Amino acid sequence: MNKNLFVSGHTACAGCGQSLAARLVIDAGGPNTIVVNNTGCLEVFSTKYPESAWEVPFIHSLFENCAAVASGVESALKFLGKKDGINVIAQAGDGGTADIGLQALSGMLERGHDILYVCYDNEAYMNTGVQRSGLTPFDSNTTTSPAGKQSFGNLRPKKALPEIAVAHGIPYVATASVAFPQDIQRKVKKAFSIKGPKYMQIHVPCPLGWRHDSSLTLTVAKAAVETGLYPLFEYENGQLSAVRKLAQAKPVEEYLKMQGRFKHLTGAAEEIKKIQEIADNNVRKYGLRDQVSGN
Repeated sequence: MNKNLFVSGHTACAGCGQSLAARLVIDAGGPNTIVVNNTGCLEVFSTKYPESAWEVPFIHSLFENCAAVASGVESALKFLGKKDGINVIAQAGDGGTADIGLQALSGMLERGHDILYVCYDNEAYMNTGVQRSGLTPFDSNTTTSPAGKQSFGNLRPKKALPEIAVAHGIPYVATASVAFPQDIQRKVKKAFSIKGPKYMQIHVPCPLGWRHDSSLTLTVAKAAVETGLYPLFEYENGQLSAVRKLAQAKPVEEYLKMQGRFKHLTGAAEEIKKIQEIADNNVRKYGLRDQVSGN
């Protein structure tokens, strides 16, 4: 059995989807991997001085610049003639990717660095108190988009960050979910078989911020995919090359009802209809419908 490269002893919350995904990613990357990680939940719970859960070289960067630091690492390896056989991963949460770190990410992609960027998408700034991010879903209740008499929560749609990455003309972009571990590892290995910048976004439920039972992390993650709210796809050289088909798209209410962040939508049929339209549009846009089943 291969040695795990992300080991126990860290302080993640019970049921943390991010910790599960991080282990899958680094184990697929292998021991010859250098990780650059911005400030955020993953960095805080896995590298509290003087301990570390990482069995590979790990660099903690500032909140906004893990892509820039990783670019420096990759450039230095090339200069020293040591890049062949060494994988470089830049990784951050959704806030550090879609908002604070977007400029550094864009620069990394535009310059063509041979790096895999991984966004662990738990859909809010969980480490600092569950504030809204650019990847927070519509109508979600966060501390900066609170639901109440005047609002149903977050007013804006989830930023289409994978498509923004595709627009940079890079060779590989993929979405994944912690509910499908083999798919995550297949995509990581595929990414590292491709030269150039790669972007991967992994859906990772947060029991604390999403307010679901810690035992339901994988169930909640799977429901997001099965409703069409979090489509799984791959783009290669700007073209949609693969999607995870849905034999039967489930109603979004099955996903929403498991989470306290959507509790305020109980009985709000018109709002739930708007979220259903988001899922239905994803099904059409990415061709998620399984034509064999007739769905």
